[in-house]
Amino acid sequence: MGAIIVFGAGGRVGRAAVEEARRRGHHVTAVVRTPAGHRGLEAAGVRLLAGDVTDADAVAAFAAGRDAAVMAAYDPGARPEVFFPAAARALLDGLGRARVGRLVAVGLSAALETSDGTPLMDTPGFPREYRAFAAGHAAGTDVWRACAGGPDWVVVSPAGDFDPTGARTGGYGLSGADTAARVSHGDFAIALLDEIDAPRHHRTHVGVVGA
Repeated sequence: MGAIIVFGAGGRVGRAAVEEARRRGHHVTAVVRTPAGHRGLEAAGVRLLAGDVTDADAVAAFAAGRDAAVMAAYDPGARPEVFFPAAARALLDGLGRARVGRLVAVGLSAALETSDGTPLMDTPGFPREYRAFAAGHAAGTDVWRACAGGPDWVVVSPAGDFDPTGARTGGYGLSGADTAARVSHGDFAIALLDEIDAPRHHRTHVGVVGA
């Protein structure tokens, strides 16, 4: 049993991570921007807090005493090339001050490499309208890659995309970028929590597919 903080707990991935953490007996702190819209989390026995993942002081205060953190936050009102690097810097600073040893972040398949080593977002045919968001997301990971210190981190993403109606099967696999691959939110959360309970990957980005 451990203590885990989930930033962005109000989204589908964040909620699934909270549920999986509780299923495993962890104490969970859920951080969202507006708690009034997420009282269901509080009713599930989770400590619910209002916070901004780009605020390093708030990250440090909320994460004190926690063993690990999940980063699943996104601000649709912010520019991705600004939000994701800012969140990455705040997490490095805040989690470092709070002495949190493990960070598992939700990534995008667009930043995964295809079989020839090319990031999916740089391959022919990748939708141009999505590239700016993908590049902004990847820029956050670059902040962690450039830092020698801070928590032990890993970025986990679907190898392709989520199956929004998929059920939790209890299993998953690992893969490079595969646009046809799908994974349910429940199985993806298993992968996130496995990287906390028994870390297998360090300072890298891995893709997950459904079992």
